[in-house]
Amino acid sequence: MKVKTRFAPSPTGYLHVGGARTALYSWLYAKHMQGDFVLRIEDTDLERSTQPAIDAILQGMEWLGLGWDEGPFYQTKRFDRYNQLIDQLIAEDKAYRCYCSKERLEALREQQMAAGEKPRYDGHCRDNDCSEHSADAPHVIRFRNPQQGSVIFDDHVRGHIEIANSELDDLIIRRTDGAPTYNFCVVVDDWDMEITHVVRGEDHINNTPRQINIYKALGAPVPEFAHVSMILGDDGAKLSKRHGAVSVMQYRDDGFLPEALLNYLVRLGWSSGDQEIFSIPEMIEKFSLDAINKSASAFNSDKLLWLNNHYMRTMDPAYVADALKWHFEDQKIDPSQGPALENIIGLYAERCNTLKELAAQSRYLYEEYEAFDATAAKKHLRPVARQPLELIRSKLSEVACWETANIHQVIQDTASELELGMGKVGMPLRVAVTGAGQSPSIDAVIELLGREKALSRIDRALQFITEREASA
Repeated sequence: MKVKTRFAPSPTGYLHVGGARTALYSWLYAKHMQGDFVLRIEDTDLERSTQPAIDAILQGMEWLGLGWDEGPFYQTKRFDRYNQLIDQLIAEDKAYRCYCSKERLEALREQQMAAGEKPRYDGHCRDNDCSEHSADAPHVIRFRNPQQGSVIFDDHVRGHIEIANSELDDLIIRRTDGAPTYNFCVVVDDWDMEITHVVRGEDHINNTPRQINIYKALGAPVPEFAHVSMILGDDGAKLSKRHGAVSVMQYRDDGFLPEALLNYLVRLGWSSGDQEIFSIPEMIEKFSLDAINKSASAFNSDKLLWLNNHYMRTMDPAYVADALKWHFEDQKIDPSQGPALENIIGLYAERCNTLKELAAQSRYLYEEYEAFDATAAKKHLRPVARQPLELIRSKLSEVACWETANIHQVIQDTASELELGMGKVGMPLRVAVTGAGQSPSIDAVIELLGREKALSRIDRALQFITEREASA
């Protein structure tokens, strides 16, 4: 039997981290078993489903690199198939027309709740003669759920689950407007698409017994299930925007690499020993549904930042630079006005946790800074800094081979010649070149900046010192 899994989001919002983790687990299991991964858009909620949400789901999946082997399929394009099977169930007396009014159902619900009972349909139209209703009278179609026995299944995460059929009522499978409902469409889709394993959130556990009964009524094979736990915030509360429950594409916008997010998500409920860092091939090789933890996982933003820093530092600089280019464009920095992006990765990735931060911190390599940082200039661009800056400028202008080692030697020679500590030389130089008091190693920064820009910025600092002396 060929393994087939699916990710089936509803396009009523963006793809968030919970959905992305479900998609990842489904994708990994299919790849681990050398099977296929199907993408299905469950858009039967016509009022809430939107094209922008569909686009956001597809964009998020593509950015994460979770490619699908089949699809995307859209439920709204399969209504004829659903209705054909609903009519078949009616003909086989496995479904029936229900003419109960909205008022009757609301009154029934209030009565049951007042009695402390679980609200459920009472089967009024299940066996009653409804011949007094005309064929075009408003009605829904309900599935004739078995009233005896139990639904039993072994969940890969939850273990053995048994639900008595007496706990389940006759759910609606076609609404008054003729539209088939979610629980029925899911079953038909999984059957037609030959899905063998369903990985989804634990919030679907209550749907599973109902769906298993529909599979059986249709004579369809029942897939295996794995219901994964929810993701909590690091404070134990339900994940919300303040914890990181934002669109997957927001992580791209915030400067995360997809590999870092995938590595983080795979460990939110799954493990392989004590290993923390996983390449995609390692995830595929080691992943199994039975190793998913059934306890809820807490989202930790600091851990995600740590992972992102790791990937920024260790991945191919050319690949990281390609992702960085988007952030340069987003921050309106022209990458053609400075060093090649891949040449700055190694220097700045050590100091930054995101590509967005890296772009901001390296901006001065590509455009002139607006002004000196006031605190840094006040401390380091004083009259006493004039002599070391002038001597460094003179020596830098004569450097034959413009590389970090030679630039570093110039700084050391200047300090020795003037009998000054390196801080008295390096800090004024850093502020002059970068406009601020913090940067990566200043000799490496000056190499990347280039001779012309470096000398020009030292001249700017010397002019600043002159103006400061004049106003004193």
